[in-house]
Amino acid sequence: MSANKRSPWVSLTAFLVYFFLYAPIIVLMVFSFNSSRTNIVFEGIVNKGPCGPFFWFCELASNRDALEATQSTLIVAFTSTLISCIIGTMAAIALQRYKFRLRTFAEAALYIPIVIPEIVMGIGILVFFSAIFSGINSLLGLTGGDRISLGLATVTVSHVAFSVPFVTLVVRARLQGLDQSLEEAAMDLGANEITTFRRVTFPMIAPGVLSGAMLAFTLSLDDFIISFFTNGPGTTTLPIYVYGLLRRTITPEVNALSTVWILTVFMMVLLTQWLENRD
Repeated sequence: MSANKRSPWVSLTAFLVYFFLYAPIIVLMVFSFNSSRTNIVFEGIVNKGPCGPFFWFCELASNRDALEATQSTLIVAFTSTLISCIIGTMAAIALQRYKFRLRTFAEAALYIPIVIPEIVMGIGILVFFSAIFSGINSLLGLTGGDRISLGLATVTVSHVAFSVPFVTLVVRARLQGLDQSLEEAAMDLGANEITTFRRVTFPMIAPGVLSGAMLAFTLSLDDFIISFFTNGPGTTTLPIYVYGLLRRTITPEVNALSTVWILTVFMMVLLTQWLENRD
């Protein structure tokens, strides 16, 4: 057998792996055009009203609850990703470049939010916020609608808490392969630490920061457990909204919502890959 000839078993294995990963997604997208409201058996392509086969997408566009949940999810995702990238990048540089007394403890503690079950972390964050808000409300004498309670801010802070370790690990991996002599050369030419970081360090670690941001963004988008424990009245993210729909009648509108979400994330992944590889 020629050394360059590909084994048919390798091709078959690759096909089965990709089929296993993407077949459920394809089925989900196909069912977003289902004419049946029960969404259990595919009865054909829907063709209702002026939207035709995109009837369920039009229904989704007119669903105010779904749009508000999507807006809340995007606000939380973008805000938590931005904060996580700033904190995670600073933490990665500190752990990689500097030696301090609690460095070993900080490195070990970085893995705790990653390895513990999400439900444990969700309960812990809920207890933490409840204790903090209870103390503040009692101290300031806040009652009724003036009381500080769970909401969009607590969901955002919770997402930052479990996203920072992922960003830190990704950026730190990028820093390990960084040629530090370039930074030293910049300082020898008169640049201070801020200018060196802005003009030399950050452009070189930007692909790592971008990868960490994409990871934090996707984790925030599809998080359910921690959001479920830390959201308050009137604050519903998209995963919680979909879970509420699944407890009632499942219509192809859920599939249409998932299809839009999948295509949006897919386009963002392509954009991220393009930004990383354009050089």
